[in-house]
Amino acid sequence: MSDFQSRRPPGKFGGPAGPGGPKGRKRAKARTRIKKKDPIFPDGARPRPMYIDYKDIEMLRRLINRHGRIVSRRKSGCSAVSQHAVTEAIKRARFMALIPYTGE
Repeated sequence: MSDFQSRRPPGKFGGPAGPGGPKGRKRAKARTRIKKKDPIFPDGARPRPMYIDYKDIEMLRRLINRHGRIVSRRKSGCSAVSQHAVTEAIKRARFMALIPYTGE
């Protein structure tokens, strides 16, 4: 044993179990993950091939924050495939000057 291991108090860091040891610890409940609905397709059916119209400004404005940045996948709730399509549509709409590059 090293010098450090011999100076540790018992019951912590893998030593003999004390009152707060592994047997006295409660197990955390297993959380069930709820699958989020994709906000772009409320009916749940994803079109093939994936395409989002860059002229649909109302929907694209919901996916841009007040600074003009594209909202992340975690915050928007989009799937990875639809987030790629959203990003492409936002960039096309910006290029066509339908939405601004910066916020108000």
